[in-house]
Amino acid sequence: MRLSKAARVTLAAVTGIILVGLYVPLFVVLVNSFSTSTSLSWPPPGFTLEWWGKAFQSQGAADAVATSVVIALIATATATVLGTLLSFALQRFAFFGRQAISLLIVLPIALPGIITGIALNNFFRTILGVPLSLWTVVIAHATFCIVTVFNNVIARLRRTGVNLEDASADLGAGIWTTFRLVTFPQLRSALMAGGLLAFALSFDEIIVTTFTAGSGVTTLPIFILNNMFRPNQAPIVAVIAVVLVVVSIVPIYLAQRLAGSEQTHR
Repeated sequence: MRLSKAARVTLAAVTGIILVGLYVPLFVVLVNSFSTSTSLSWPPPGFTLEWWGKAFQSQGAADAVATSVVIALIATATATVLGTLLSFALQRFAFFGRQAISLLIVLPIALPGIITGIALNNFFRTILGVPLSLWTVVIAHATFCIVTVFNNVIARLRRTGVNLEDASADLGAGIWTTFRLVTFPQLRSALMAGGLLAFALSFDEIIVTTFTAGSGVTTLPIFILNNMFRPNQAPIVAVIAVVLVVVSIVPIYLAQRLAGSEQTHR
C-alpha cells in the first residue's frame, strides 16, 4: 500500500507527537534525579550526584527491590508453568468450552487493574479468609503474568504444528523424549520471551499489588509511591524511578530480540 505525501507527513507528525508525549516526561524524571532541588522544581537550579549516592545507600529501597525481585521471579516461574500447560491444553485438544476458557485466561490482563485488585482482595480476605502477605501478591501477579506466557506459547504452537512430533513418535520416541528433543527446542525462545515480559510486568506492578499486599510487604513501586511526597525524598524517588525504567526496559528489549531472531531464522 502506497501513501500520499500528505498522509505520510500527517502520520509522521502524529507519531512524533505521541513519542514526545511518552518520552519527554521520562526525560524530565531523569534530569530531576540529578537536580539540586529537593522539591524537583523546573528548570533544575543545579546538578548533583548526591541523590544517586543516597538512593543506593537507602536500606528501604534495597529491601523494596529485593521484595519486587522475589515476587517477580516466583510469579514468573508460576506463570510460565501454568501458561505453558494451558496453551498445550487449548491448542492440542478440542473440547466443549475451549473458547470460553481461552477468554477467561486472557481476561485478567484486559480488566482494569483496580477491578482485578478489588476482586482478589475480596477473594483472599472474605472467601479464603487468609491474611494478605507476600504470597497473596505472588498469586495476584501470576494471574495476569500467565497471559504473556500463554499468548507467546500458543502462538508458537499454532505455527509449528505437530508434524515433527508425529514423526518423532513414528520413529519410536516416547512422550518425554519427543518433548525434550522436539517440542521444547521449538518453544524455548517463546518461553523465554513470555517469561521476560512476565517478569517486567510483575516487577513494576502497583495497582493490584496495593490491594493484595499485607502491611509488611513493600515492593519498589509501593516504596516510590509512599516516599514521593515526603520531605527531601522526591529526588531519591526520581533516581529509583530511573532505575526502575531501565530494569523494565531490559527484559522487554531481550524479549523483542528473541522474537525477532526467531522470525529471522524462519
